[in-house]
Amino acid sequence: MFELAPVSLWLEDYSGIRSLFAQWRREGVVSLREYLEEDTRRVRACSDSIRVLKVNRKTLSLFEAKDLPHLVQNLGQIFRNDMLKTHIDELVQLWDGNTEFFSNTVNYTLSGRRLDIQLKGTVLPGHEESWDRVLIAIEDVTERETARRMLARSEEYARGLFEHSPISLWVEDFSSVKRLLEEVREKGITDFRVFTDVHPDFVERCMSEIRVIDVNQHTLELFAAPDKETLLRNLREVFRDDMHPHFREQLIDLWEGRTFQRREVVNYSLLGDELHLHLQFSVLPGREHDWSLVQVALTDITARKKAEAYLEYLGKHDVLTKLYNRSFFVDELNRLERKGPFPVTIIVADLNGLKATNDHLGHAAGDALLRRAGEVLNEAAQKPAHAARIGGDEFALLLPGADEREGAMVMENIERLVVINNQFYSSQVLSFAMGMATGERGARLEEVVKKADLAMYEAKRAYYAQGPGGRPLAPAAVHNSNG
Repeated sequence: MFELAPVSLWLEDYSGIRSLFAQWRREGVVSLREYLEEDTRRVRACSDSIRVLKVNRKTLSLFEAKDLPHLVQNLGQIFRNDMLKTHIDELVQLWDGNTEFFSNTVNYTLSGRRLDIQLKGTVLPGHEESWDRVLIAIEDVTERETARRMLARSEEYARGLFEHSPISLWVEDFSSVKRLLEEVREKGITDFRVFTDVHPDFVERCMSEIRVIDVNQHTLELFAAPDKETLLRNLREVFRDDMHPHFREQLIDLWEGRTFQRREVVNYSLLGDELHLHLQFSVLPGREHDWSLVQVALTDITARKKAEAYLEYLGKHDVLTKLYNRSFFVDELNRLERKGPFPVTIIVADLNGLKATNDHLGHAAGDALLRRAGEVLNEAAQKPAHAARIGGDEFALLLPGADEREGAMVMENIERLVVINNQFYSSQVLSFAMGMATGERGARLEEVVKKADLAMYEAKRAYYAQGPGGRPLAPAAVHNSNG
C-alpha cells in the first residue's frame, strides 16, 4: 500500500529534531518561531537532522529521481527558497505538542521544475516519544495553485484597472430598487411615469435604497473627498437638486427593461462645486435577475459644458457690453410677435458722443464708454425685459407685457442710472438719446422698432442742437402702434 499509493509518501526519522528541541528548551527558548527567525541557520540545522528512511514510487516519479540514494543526495535542490517559512510553521506545530503538522509549500523537481505541494506529516503511533518514525504525505497541487495565482493576478489586474481608471467608477447594489419596482408592478401599475408624477416621494425612496459597494480613486478626486468613508457619509451632498429628475428618468428606463443607460447628469462635489457628468449605467452580466451588482461610470464634462455655455453666450451676447446682440434681438422680436405677452414696448437708445470720443481720445476710451452703457442698460432691463446692442452705438430694450407708462418709467430709470454712473467717471460724460414706441397684439414689431427709432433721432437732434457741452433733453417722442 505504501509503495503503490497515488500520492508521494516519505517515511522519515525526526528524532534529531526532537533532540534539538530538548536542547533549546534547556537553554530557555520559549518562542521557537522567534528563535528560528532570529537565525535561519537553526532552521537548516533542523532540516539537516531529518533522515529519509523510505519513499514510494510516486515520490521518485514526482521528483524525477532514479532511486532513494539519488533523491537523498539532491535534497538541497528539492527543499530550497520558498520552503524556509513553511518549514518553520511545521516545526512550530511540533514544538507546541502536536503529533500532526500541515503546510502548503513549494518544492522543486531535480530538473528544477517548481512544485506546489500540500504536505501533511504524522508521528506514527508508538513513536510519540522518539519521533523516529514520521510519515509525510505530499500531494501535488501545482495545477490548482497555478490557477489560483492566475486568478489572483487577474483580480489584481482588474482591481488596478478599476482603481486607476481615468474616469469615476462606482460599484453599486440596486437589488432593493428592483424589489421596490416589482412591488409597484404587482399592484397593477402600468404607467410608471404617471405613477412617479403622482408619487414623487417614491423616487426619493428608491434613491435612498441604493447601496454603494465601492468607488475608485478618481471618484474621490472628482468629488473632493479625502477618503471613501467621507464620500459615502455625504452622498446626500453629492446627489441633490438637479439629480432627482435625472434619477427619475433612470428609474423609468429600468422599469422598461433598459439595464444599460447613458445620460448627462448634474452632481456636486463635497466642496459644493457643480459637476456636469456623462453617466453610463450598466447592470453587470449575470446579475440581471437581482441588480445586485451595477457599475456606474461618470465622465467629467464640466469643462465641455462651460465651453458650450460660453459659445452659446457668445452667440447671443455682445462681448464688450455684456448685453444681448442683434441676432438675439431679432429672434426675440419674432418670438414676441408670435407669442407675446402684449403690449410690447420697445426703447431704442443711441449713445451720444461715441464718434467724437473715438476720434479725439481713441477707441480704448470709446470702448470704455460702451462698457459703461452696457452696465446702465443691463441694470435697467430687469426680467422679463432684455437689453441688446444692435449697432455700433445703438441699443434696444424689449419690454414684454409693458405699456407706455411702464416704458416711460424704464426710461426715467435709465436717466437716473446715467446720472449715478457719471458721478464715478470724470473723463467722459455718458448720455443717451432715447425713443420709445408700444405695440398692441397684432402689431408688426418691426414697425414699432422703426417708430421708436424715429423718436430716438428726434431726441438725438435736440441733443446736438444745444451744441458742444449741451445737456441732453428728456426723451421727447413716444409712439403707440396698434398695427
